[in-house]
Amino acid sequence: MVSTDLGWRALTRRQWPLACALAFFLAGEVFSDDASWWQLPGSFVLCGLAVVAPRRPLDAALAAAATVLMSSVLLRVTGQAPVVPLVSSLTLSETAAAMAIVAITVRQAPAKRAVACVLLLIATTALTWPIRPDYWRAISGRYEVEYEGPDPWGMAIGAAVLLVLSVGTGLYFRSRDRERSTAVQAEIAAAQHAERIALARELHDVVAHYVTGIVVHAQAAQAVPGAAQEVLPVIVHSGNEALTAMRRLVGTLRGDGAGAPAATSDLAEDVRKVVEQSGQPARVTVELPDEVPPSLARSVLRLVQESLTNTRKHAEGVSRVEVEVSTREGTVHVLVTDDGRGPRSAPVGGSGGFGLVGMRERVELLGGRFDAGPRESGGWRVRAELPLTEARG
Repeated sequence: MVSTDLGWRALTRRQWPLACALAFFLAGEVFSDDASWWQLPGSFVLCGLAVVAPRRPLDAALAAAATVLMSSVLLRVTGQAPVVPLVSSLTLSETAAAMAIVAITVRQAPAKRAVACVLLLIATTALTWPIRPDYWRAISGRYEVEYEGPDPWGMAIGAAVLLVLSVGTGLYFRSRDRERSTAVQAEIAAAQHAERIALARELHDVVAHYVTGIVVHAQAAQAVPGAAQEVLPVIVHSGNEALTAMRRLVGTLRGDGAGAPAATSDLAEDVRKVVEQSGQPARVTVELPDEVPPSLARSVLRLVQESLTNTRKHAEGVSRVEVEVSTREGTVHVLVTDDGRGPRSAPVGGSGGFGLVGMRERVELLGGRFDAGPRESGGWRVRAELPLTEARG
């Protein structure tokens, strides 16, 4: 099943208006004089599924269909009619919860599965009509009035309108999500293109200049007898300058540009120094029974530094940051977590620094695995695994 990996804190921020609306509808049914207590368990479960549906929309849709069916069977067995029905024999709270689940499923689930789940919910809703006891008949018998059932055509039209409304809402947000994703990808592509142009310009203006000088002086040494001793120092100088420029370019490609931490022979002390310079309330745990090559240690430091930078820029209310670096079974494990919360608003595509993109590219270049995202308990997590064998090879 599809999961959005949405943390509970983020889910609360996103779903609290729906939860409040459903709670209001449920309260009206609970305190209604005509309410049947046998309908309330199904209503509560259905409303709960609607609130948590963004985490696993397909599972929520299937569970909602099963809940409606079991609740209908329970009402039939007990002979209790539900409170005033709105669609088929669903109550107001059940109808609102079903509409929310339909909208969320259409928004997040793959198209074919979303269609199947929506059709299943429609069929289950229609089945409540013949299965559940008729509320209007029960009311007419209770008050000894002539039975006048609801207008089937009017109810069918109302159900169709509510279905179109919920599906349309889901399609609208699905389109917005697609546009937002496209905008983020375009921002990333534009930033990568600009970086490539800058690197190409530096290659042309700096490195190519020194290499051309080396070629010209080498040709002069071949053409003019006895000139070799005069041009060799110039060639050596140009070669050193070209190597310096190339190292600077490689550092830029690897993300070791301005402000990057310098690795020494003591990675544990380097990590503690980077954390201390960040000025954040961090606790450092370093376990390095295996030796880490300097090239890999530099990448570890850069990952820690970029993670702490992201925390400082994007998290609010951070009271604790955990930084763990260890080596186990030939792999360097880097884990940085915080307990902060996200900002109230952010521009499309984030801050524009693309720190997570750079970290992922760095880790994958070294043959490792990278993962970053919100934690269920709140805050953010960055996790990377870097193989020692790749660095030593």
